[in-house]
Amino acid sequence: MMILTIDTTVANIVKEVPRTGDLFRELRIDFCCGGKIPLHQAVKERGLDVEEVLAQVLEVERKQAQHDRKLPSSLEPVELIAHIQEKYHVKLREELPALTPYVTKLVKVHGERYPHIIRVNEIFKHLKRELLDHTDDEDKNVFPLIKEFFLNPSTETANLLKPHLTELEDEHENAGNLLKELNEITNSFQPPDEACGTHRLVLKRLADLEADTFHHIHLENNVLFDRVRQVI
Repeated sequence: MMILTIDTTVANIVKEVPRTGDLFRELRIDFCCGGKIPLHQAVKERGLDVEEVLAQVLEVERKQAQHDRKLPSSLEPVELIAHIQEKYHVKLREELPALTPYVTKLVKVHGERYPHIIRVNEIFKHLKRELLDHTDDEDKNVFPLIKEFFLNPSTETANLLKPHLTELEDEHENAGNLLKELNEITNSFQPPDEACGTHRLVLKRLADLEADTFHHIHLENNVLFDRVRQVI
């Protein structure tokens, strides 16, 4: 682990501690295209106190390390379901509607200049609908079945679960393909040099959505669902 100091570049800080990206967004410190400068320089340009900002960075690092020590894969199935719902489902229900007006604005203002943005909007709409329907189905139907199965295993519950798991995995694959296309057509979510603030915001939040969704899918496909299949 890199030791973070006022001489560490902003980009490297976010690379080491991704959650500092939220802090830098709040402080309006550019960690994307303008991130290859030392923290002290970036902070000075914003007229902020460098020691205070470094303290905030180190606090984010401490909290992230504390969170990461308890690996989700070590949780029992019922605990893992709660973790998935709290960390990913709640966030999706907040982030997808919140991001929608920015994507809509981007395609209206820059769709003609950057034609691929039109496709970004189409994919985002499709992804939003799919992910929200998918998480609702899990929360209302599948996760209660999994909890019931582990609390009171039965052949009947196992038979009910099997087709649900296959369907959810197919939906995961479809969501993954949509995210991969988004990644490809946006050059890995890298904004053009002349991109406006909305353009940069949309691409950064889509990149975060991709990262979260792949972790989310991994925990369900390769941890939770595998544990169910080991028993049924």
